[in-house]
Amino acid sequence: MEHAASALEKIVAQSLRQVSPMQAPLMAWPVVCGSAVAERTLALSFADGILRVGVADMGWKSELQSLAPRYLAAINRYTVEPVRRIEFVVTQPENSGKNF
Repeated sequence: MEHAASALEKIVAQSLRQVSPMQAPLMAWPVVCGSAVAERTLALSFADGILRVGVADMGWKSELQSLAPRYLAAINRYTVEPVRRIEFVVTQPENSGKNF
């Protein structure tokens, strides 16, 4: 099972390195945060090394900020352009199809 996970991680990393360096962190977000968090968040933008992620409320923001170092380490395994910081912002869902 560990071999399969390692192979899958390599495939994901190779795929993300083929997209625009500015788009890769946005596409990598759901991979690194997992499906439960991805359903309740939205990667908004990436600029100047900062990935902005929309969240539904201050509770989510607080919880995810505590996990930011883990997400940051994971996302930088998949991207060419380094992500220096993840900034969580409270947003209102605008026809995004997200349940947050």
